[in-house]
Amino acid sequence: MRKILIVGAGQAGLHLALGLQHHGYDVTVVSARTAEDIETGNVTSTQFQFASTLKYERELGIYFWDGVAPYTPNTRFMVGGGGPTPVVEWGAPLRNPGADIDQRVKMPRWLRLFEERGGELIVRSATVADIDRWAAEYDLVVVASGKGELAEMFERNAARSPYTQPQRMLSVVYVNGLKPDPSSPGVHSVDFHLLPERGEMIVMPALTVTGPCHILFFEAIPGGPLDVFRDVTTPEEHLARFVEQLRLHAPWVCEQYSRLELTDPGGTLRGGFVPTVRRPVATLPSGGRVLGIGDVVVANDPITGQGSNMAAKSAAVYLEQILRHGDRPFDGAFMERTFETFWERHGRATTAWTNLMLSPPPPHVQQILGAASEFSTIGDRYIAAFDDPNDFDEWFMDAGKASAYLAEVAGAAAGPR
Repeated sequence: MRKILIVGAGQAGLHLALGLQHHGYDVTVVSARTAEDIETGNVTSTQFQFASTLKYERELGIYFWDGVAPYTPNTRFMVGGGGPTPVVEWGAPLRNPGADIDQRVKMPRWLRLFEERGGELIVRSATVADIDRWAAEYDLVVVASGKGELAEMFERNAARSPYTQPQRMLSVVYVNGLKPDPSSPGVHSVDFHLLPERGEMIVMPALTVTGPCHILFFEAIPGGPLDVFRDVTTPEEHLARFVEQLRLHAPWVCEQYSRLELTDPGGTLRGGFVPTVRRPVATLPSGGRVLGIGDVVVANDPITGQGSNMAAKSAAVYLEQILRHGDRPFDGAFMERTFETFWERHGRATTAWTNLMLSPPPPHVQQILGAASEFSTIGDRYIAAFDDPNDFDEWFMDAGKASAYLAEVAGAAAGPR
């Protein structure tokens, strides 16, 4: 039986560990925290997943929240111009609803399941020296911990990483008390608020440790009017500052959000990071090689909601490639090939689209998002592509393709002459 060590117990690491375990591999997971530590700690992400990545989990029998997590069939998109109402507003169905499961709910369940199924769990904040010592005992070592010295083992790929500074400062609150949209009572939606020259606000129904809730987060352009959370000192101050910014920058939602309260004292998060793509193979001091996965090697800004989806997609691709590799050695060529398979299937398109959305929107993007309020076909396609961003290559990323697509949609709507 082949032995595999996975360092890191987040979406990518545990997904891969449970998948390998399902196929009979001897898997060891190294986690910096116990299940109880995760449950009682602070939130670490926003983690909305679309249908295709939830399908991976259902196929492995590790998705336990159908009928429990809020059902999200709709999306809404708004552009604020500084006035009391949005200058652009449209909605589109999420044809195959996704779900947002707080990692404080999901990862403890997965850690316990991994141990129940016979997996070995090492609770330790692993160092490079630890991994170097352990590596000789395993056929393959996968690093799924995307921060600190472990991530720094993996060299930044300058050709795929255009940024050297954070492009957004993030402020997240998990809340109860959000009133339903008066136009769609009883229906949960994922809302995108584009706030030009300031940033964005995204709202998602979620399941947290206290039950169903909503996650609100600002993506603030550094140094801009929304970048006002760096000095908050308490969760309560964080929420109060958030509500104040809603009043200033998204007044059209203030009535809906007039009775917000934090889900729990750990329900806030703030900070920022540099979007980075790293090389997938790192060499240990002893000369051994390890393979990076998830945000160790592709860390995109959460503006497009792809973090947990990319982690799940990378786990699915890596699982497929490991199974296909059979009994052959997991050498550097295998590691490079495995990552490049993931990059070509998912990483390249998602990273390019996310980086485009971090920039001031070019004219063709503004035209597309504006036209979606007139033509539902455009909004439907835009939202559907969140689940598979490869589709954006065909009509969204390039000004010429966008122009041709808009002309095609307008022509179809006009009908035969």
